[in-house]
Amino acid sequence: MRDSLIFHQRATECREQADAAELDNVRDRCLRAEAAWSAMAQRSLRTENARDAREAASVSAEHAAHDSDRPGLMATLREA
Repeated sequence: MRDSLIFHQRATECREQADAAELDNVRDRCLRAEAAWSAMAQRSLRTENARDAREAASVSAEHAAHDSDRPGLMATLREA
């Protein structure tokens, strides 16, 4: 499971705890925790998206390099 999903789940749990809290200080603490978990989820999601994009670009570059290493095969495939 991705970290961003875990962080989002924790934020949701904190929101539920805040909604159920009867004491103001407990509610405030839960809302601060929710905000912190939400911020971590957003940062983690940006990092995961950037990592996915880098990995996709790397795979694409590897395929392009691999295909250029075999020009005869590529020409044969194009003619077919």
